[in-house]
Amino acid sequence: MSSNAKEKKKFYNLNREARLAQLAESFGLTESDVAALSGAQGLTPELADRMIENVVGVFSLPLGIAQNFRVNGRDVPVPMVVEEPSIVAGASFMAKLALNTGGFFAQSTAPEMIGQIQILDLDDPPAARVKLLAEKDSLLAQAAEVDSVLMELGGGPKDFEVRLIEDSPIGVFLVAHLIYDVRDAMGANAVNTAVERLAPRIEQITGGRVLLRILSNLADRRLAWARVTIRTEDLAFDAFTGEQVRDGIIEAWAFAAADPYRAATHNKGIMNGVDPIVIATGNDWRAIEAGAHAYAARHGRYQSLSTWEVDSDGNLVGMLEMPLAVGTVGGATQVHPAAKASLRLMGVEKATELAEVIVSVGLAQNLAALRALATEGIQRGHMSLHARQVAAAAGADGMQIDRLAERLVADKTIRIDYARQVLEEWSEQSDD
Repeated sequence: MSSNAKEKKKFYNLNREARLAQLAESFGLTESDVAALSGAQGLTPELADRMIENVVGVFSLPLGIAQNFRVNGRDVPVPMVVEEPSIVAGASFMAKLALNTGGFFAQSTAPEMIGQIQILDLDDPPAARVKLLAEKDSLLAQAAEVDSVLMELGGGPKDFEVRLIEDSPIGVFLVAHLIYDVRDAMGANAVNTAVERLAPRIEQITGGRVLLRILSNLADRRLAWARVTIRTEDLAFDAFTGEQVRDGIIEAWAFAAADPYRAATHNKGIMNGVDPIVIATGNDWRAIEAGAHAYAARHGRYQSLSTWEVDSDGNLVGMLEMPLAVGTVGGATQVHPAAKASLRLMGVEKATELAEVIVSVGLAQNLAALRALATEGIQRGHMSLHARQVAAAAGADGMQIDRLAERLVADKTIRIDYARQVLEEWSEQSDD
């Protein structure tokens, strides 16, 4: 085992200050980065007041660092903002298992987003569609004038499509799609500006009325996918053999592949890994959620975003593919101090690199959930961490939190009313 791997193994046992110091030393973080990640100099009420309306304060969530991730041959510390216990630990452990086969291998497509333009009040929608397609080159040229800087970077309009919507509550209408490469931005502002610029010209060509002009969050032209191989022997633990765990994971995945009720929870587990990084980097987690779930239903039935199978050597192989419209420039990524520090910590500059890390963590978290479900059940691993939260909520503090959490786990009753009852018992005993 390398010295770097040994350091990572110790990370969980370090106190918070030591973890920050190790990150700063290992990844060259500045004092400002460390202060932002620690929360000491994070988002201030004054800065928040410039981000949204009617600000009265800020709301904090825990920021943890997932360990052991190797993505495309590069070791990446992964910042995750999440309130749910077990997520950071589960993803880190699965990433550790993946190190034996090289980690995660990820790819992504060009960062192309879709801008939609709804065209109504057409006398002959099919004929209007033909007219628009005949003007495709001139429309793309007009869209190219919107952002000269983006064009210089290799982005801008790439294609123009027109769809005939026949089955709608208001009858037949057209929807034009502007395919727009947004480079390292999430792209909403760039795309919305471009489609609004085209609206008057489209009305002139078709004789119709343009209503909606808006980006689509079903970013199915901006995909990322990751693949991981886990050796069967590495899956064994306690009384479970590697083959039992491997086969149980595949059987659990098959449930999600066939049943939308299970698929919803299965995909939620994937998003447990995805959303925390999206939030940590100042990206739009609601857009990512919307796109992921829409993509899961692209074949007419909601199903699993991931696949799991056995390779020719008997190893477990997983793959996850999903839309990931994330950016490394613009918006909160450049305003929120912790978001900027998170990007620097990961060492990612391009949006495609960020997407490849995120999809890898989503796959790891999916594996962690399936492994738990197919073996000891989801609650056992969750129990001790959840017990600490319950203990604190019941009023315990300091060393008392750990003591009470251990008691709740031992009694297999992790409820706030029971925690308060135990605290009262201890208080009465100390009074005697």
